[in-house]
Amino acid sequence: MLLAGKSFQSILLLVLPWLLFGVPSILPITAANAETIRGTVRYKSEDDAGKTVVYIEKASGTFVPPYKHPIMDQIELTFVPYVLPVLIGTTVDFHNSDDILNNIFTPSWAGRKFNLGTYPKGVIRSFTFDRLGEVALLCNIHPDMEGYILVLQNPYFAVPDKDGKYQIPNVPPGVYNLKIWYKRSTSPVKDITVEKGKEAVVDSR
Repeated sequence: MLLAGKSFQSILLLVLPWLLFGVPSILPITAANAETIRGTVRYKSEDDAGKTVVYIEKASGTFVPPYKHPIMDQIELTFVPYVLPVLIGTTVDFHNSDDILNNIFTPSWAGRKFNLGTYPKGVIRSFTFDRLGEVALLCNIHPDMEGYILVLQNPYFAVPDKDGKYQIPNVPPGVYNLKIWYKRSTSPVKDITVEKGKEAVVDSR
């Protein structure tokens, strides 16, 4: 019985990241078959931090959306985070942490032009993103509010930190197109090769 218990714990530790983070369901992620892409994006100003997404355009495999819903909040009349990259099929929870009413809607095709309505602090409304692309988030009460959901084909993406540094872990070896999204514009494709046993370093200026 003790051996069975340990075996169950080992299996649980293996599959739990798949359920939480949308790791490819057909490819076990181990040190033997996955590597990391890392690098630095050079910002034009400090204000650019949190407004950039580095991602692989397309990857082979079947990907499972995360069990835990990512959060897009509204804090001091600002969408937080400014941009939220998600795997297609992911359900996002939209919070309102302001003491006043806020509204969330999108004119974007990738968001099916949803309107979640107007709601007070403490209320959470959700939406499942089943189309690829950029989704602009707006508020019909406060026109200066603007944020984005970036719906992607695979879970290999990252938002660089305040210093522009990023890491994309668990990438299987192969040849990929790496792109950078920044404030509604997308950089030209960079062809990169991820080799077994080697970390790929890709910097951008």
